Amino acid sequence: MNLPPGFRFFPTDEELVVHFLQRKASLLPCHPDVIPDLDIYPYDPWDLPGKALGEGRQWYFYSRKTQERVTSNGYWGSMGIDEPIFTSSTHKKVGIKKYFTFYLGDSQTNWIMQEYSLPDSSSSSKRSSKKSGRGSSSSSHKTDYSKWAICRVYEQNCSEEEDDDGTELSCLDEVFLSLDDLDEVSLP
Repeated sequence: MNLPPGFRFFPTDEELVVHFLQRKASLLPCHPDVIPDLDIYPYDPWDLPGKALGEGRQWYFYSRKTQERVTSNGYWGSMGIDEPIFTSSTHKKVGIKKYFTFYLGDSQTNWIMQEYSLPDSSSSSKRSSKKSGRGSSSSSHKTDYSKWAICRVYEQNCSEEEDDDGTELSCLDEVFLSLDDLDEVSLP
C-alpha cells in the first residue's frame, strides 16, 4: 500500500461505518482505499500482520458477515456486547458494533474483534424494490453487498485503550516506593 509518510489510521466508530462501510456496501469507491478485503476465518489473529491494515497492534479489514467464526486453531466467540453507533450530528443510528473474543479450544485468549455492521435494513430494501418495480435479481445483488462488515482486531493487553488498572509505575516510582521500606530497617 502506498500511503503518504506519517499516515495514521485512527478512525472513530462513526467514521468506520459512514465513510468506509456504507460506501463498500453501496459499491462506491473509497479514497484512499486503505482497508483490504480479507476472509478472516481461515486465519488466527496472530496471522493478521501483513494481511490487514495495521496501525500499531490493531488490524482493520473488510469481511463478509457470517455465523461461522471458526479458524484452524480456534474460534471467535461472542462477548454478548452489541453497541449501536450513532452519527454525532443527527444522532441517527448508522451501525452496530459487536464484540468477539478468540478461543483456543476452551481457553479464552486476549484477542478481541470488534465487528462493525450496518443496521438490518432488509425490510426497507424489500419495500423499495417493490415500489420501484425492479426485478429480484437487482435487489438480491444489492442485499448481497450489505453483508459486509469492518473488523478491528487487537490483543487486549497490548491495546493503548485499556490498561490493567490505568496506572503504570516508572523505574523512579519503584525506587521511591522501595525507600519507604527502609524506614522499617534498623541501621547500626
